[in-house]
Amino acid sequence: MKVFFASLGCDKNLVDSEVMLSLLAKDGFTITDDENDAEIAVVNTCSFILDAKQESINTILELSDLKDEGKLKVLIVCGCLAERYADELKEEIPAIDAVLGTMAIPEIVEAVKKALDGEQVAIFPSIDRELPEFAGRMVTTGGHYAYLKIAEGCNKRCTYCAIPAMRGKYRSYPMEHLLKEARYLVEEVGVKEIILVAQETTLYGVDLYGEKKLPELLKELSKIDGLRWIRILYCYPEEITEELIDVMSSEPKVLHYLDVPIQHASDTILKRMGRRTSRAELEEKIAMMRRRIPDICLRTTLISGFPGENEEDFEIVKEFVKKMRFDRLGVFAYSKEEGTPAAEMPDQIPEEVKEARRDELMLIQQEIAFGKAEERIGEEYDVLVEGRIPEDEVYVGRTYLDAPEVDGFVFFESDRELVSGELVRVRIVDCNEYDLIGELCDEFTE
Repeated sequence: MKVFFASLGCDKNLVDSEVMLSLLAKDGFTITDDENDAEIAVVNTCSFILDAKQESINTILELSDLKDEGKLKVLIVCGCLAERYADELKEEIPAIDAVLGTMAIPEIVEAVKKALDGEQVAIFPSIDRELPEFAGRMVTTGGHYAYLKIAEGCNKRCTYCAIPAMRGKYRSYPMEHLLKEARYLVEEVGVKEIILVAQETTLYGVDLYGEKKLPELLKELSKIDGLRWIRILYCYPEEITEELIDVMSSEPKVLHYLDVPIQHASDTILKRMGRRTSRAELEEKIAMMRRRIPDICLRTTLISGFPGENEEDFEIVKEFVKKMRFDRLGVFAYSKEEGTPAAEMPDQIPEEVKEARRDELMLIQQEIAFGKAEERIGEEYDVLVEGRIPEDEVYVGRTYLDAPEVDGFVFFESDRELVSGELVRVRIVDCNEYDLIGELCDEFTE
């Protein structure tokens, strides 16, 4: 029978979806990317912010319409929205046959079979459940890059975030399991770039080994033949150590790229957010990273309109963004999440103010980003080929500066036929806003 899978939300959710796809395929189910061709549909939902919830609900409703029309036999909902709102989903959308919590990934085959037999299914293991061993992945990102989830859950308890309530406490995957998975991705799938993800990658290993083991994990991953790039996302600034920066600077496969979500720069708001850093500490940590790795690319995220954010707080953020000149920056308007301390705080900010502040910050960053793109003209970079745009007769790829899905691209021509996942050397000759335009160098990286 054919299964259609809709994976929504973050890259960590995508890893869960790829594991479930693999389990279903091993049990004899056929995977299709056409919902109209499927008998079973699974929606792996996101519930991080209001927009993500709405996207999840809209997707479920669209698929429930197909079930009402007789095109689908079974509709299954899993992931964060199911974990938080299982009863409401079943009541409001009776077409749903099964709901699975965030930790019910190993039970996906059981859930599908029971639903096909006409049972109403609800599987909700403890959110602090022991993490399963690696059992395979069906990589959906094209095969040349893949995410490696190194931990589950979070202990930080930021006041705006419901992740701990949906994903449990911080649990690291044992290093030997991660290395097994990484070798599978490289040797069996052909992955060239592995991207480390977790709610927080910098704390990897503390729960299992009593100390931060991300530097050691990077060293071990670097030993895998055929792996070319290792990228690190979601590093809380207060947990970034000089040891980590040393490994980044000494291991050639570890890209000089860090995603460092800071969320704000006003000490008052940082404290209200439950963040464990200050503006001065942020500036000091950023200066250290840039001093030790001069070509490091720093990405961050900010929240605009957090409860209690006044004009003075907002001015502090604006000045901080101008001073720090991040290479990549995203801004989210604060989303009031049910069950979080921030949702009950006084001085909630009107939506139009939150959005106006977000837009103003993005305009400041836009000028910085465009200027940085111009500064790259004349530089040469290794570029991972993503594919070719036939109508424009150009190839598209990414430099170490560009994480997939969130950053920019390099566009360039080649007389030689290139394949996705190939690394080539490109000289930048122009830029178009966030993207770079290059020409192939005579030398090839591989």
